[in-house]
Amino acid sequence: MPQHQAQVVCLDTDWLLIAQENKENSVTEVTTSNLAYVIYTSGSTGQPKGVMIKHHSTVAMLDWAKKIFAAEAREGVLASTSICFDLSTFEMFVPLCYGGKVILIDNILHLPTLPAAKNVSLINTVPSVIAELLRTDGIPTSVQTINIAGEPLQNKLVQQLYQWENIQQVFNLYGPSEDTTYSTFAWIQKNASNIPPIGRPINNTQIYLLDQDLQPVPVGVPGELHIGGDGLARGYLNRPELTAEKFIPNHFSDKSAARLYKTGDLARYLPNGEIEYIGRIDHQVKIRGFRIELGEIEARLTEYPTVREAVVVVREDVPEDKRLVAYVVSEQEFTPTLSELRSFLKENLPDYMVPMVFVPMKALPLTPNGKVNRQALPAPDNLRLQLEATYIKPQTDLEKAIATVWQKALNLEKVGIHDNFFELGGHSLLIVQVHNQLRQIFPANLSMLEMFRYPTISYLAEFLNKTNTNKPLSINQTDTRTEQIKDGKSRLKQFLTISKRV
Repeated sequence: MPQHQAQVVCLDTDWLLIAQENKENSVTEVTTSNLAYVIYTSGSTGQPKGVMIKHHSTVAMLDWAKKIFAAEAREGVLASTSICFDLSTFEMFVPLCYGGKVILIDNILHLPTLPAAKNVSLINTVPSVIAELLRTDGIPTSVQTINIAGEPLQNKLVQQLYQWENIQQVFNLYGPSEDTTYSTFAWIQKNASNIPPIGRPINNTQIYLLDQDLQPVPVGVPGELHIGGDGLARGYLNRPELTAEKFIPNHFSDKSAARLYKTGDLARYLPNGEIEYIGRIDHQVKIRGFRIELGEIEARLTEYPTVREAVVVVREDVPEDKRLVAYVVSEQEFTPTLSELRSFLKENLPDYMVPMVFVPMKALPLTPNGKVNRQALPAPDNLRLQLEATYIKPQTDLEKAIATVWQKALNLEKVGIHDNFFELGGHSLLIVQVHNQLRQIFPANLSMLEMFRYPTISYLAEFLNKTNTNKPLSINQTDTRTEQIKDGKSRLKQFLTISKRV
């Protein structure tokens, strides 16, 4: 007798006894709403939560997978994800339910040496892992389909994958554990040039992008992504308060028990009806009156030709001085300069969304499931090095006086005469303080507009000299000066916008 005291039924020796039982269908209380498994996720909080998934939720995901992925793609699915993470449900259940093979591997980076590597037809993983396999030529020629999920996908990576002739499809998949692995999907086409969208809902799933009042947002406007449909979990194990907070009534449905899951993710509708992921709501920040989506800056940075990965965070290493810091991983031997990155971003983003500091990284720190570990990003210490590389000491008394005011306002030990006030961390509100101090020192009529027009000590000192002596400016860099004035007008407009808000 087994130790668990279960009754053993022997179909051969007990058959005479079994034949005497009632032949009517037995009554069972088992339903598709019964719990199938509990999977733990920390999400963005770092606190593990047990997500309770029902049988019919998993079946709904499997039914979608059967319709989207051809039998050839499902034939040999690589199972490289720990069963602690929800990507593993696709890797295990899809091939087993539809006649394919589960090809196990303990570490996906060892795929080239796996004896069964030639049988792998589909890889399901995160961007950082597939990028490393690509870099090391570790993708078998048998692979036809690649699913990428877990973090924002770069088009650059997709197009690099398509350079392998055997790869026919690259899917961008999105979904939280609370919606049974996947909620939306997009087949990213070869030769596409736009940021990969997360696409449209999978079968029997509804997506709503809502504002703070839970009303739908217009096309192009960011809203929090809410999910409804058959894939929703029952809730969090032994966490009724959190379940009630995240799984809210679905007032768009005529079913009284229908719910929506609040993902905490920002997204927007594209004109073609697809959805573009922006980033986490807790990665949406407000600096000097402007609301900024960090994910949007990251997406633009990764469009730079030699940038492989990028993460942008807000740091407040000096109290009351929030600054955008970008951590950038470049392609080998092609490290862009600070000025190149700034100029590129200014072509695509407003000035207030351009990071002050760019930290070059060989690789971004990752969590065990392959996502970027933002908590492990190092404090930037390269601003000082960046300043020293371009530092030219103030020479005249006028330049030294301006430098003294700037250093105090910017909390810097030294400032070169060609360093840009705004690129050093100065902003439209801080410049008011600097303007007031300079007007106390110099008798010239220094307006706020000139502060924006001449953002370097060299330019500002020459302007003040010209004002005092009625001499024309002697700067020959006409193009640079025109750009400075244009940039100054843009920043002045931002300043006026903030002033109205205050």
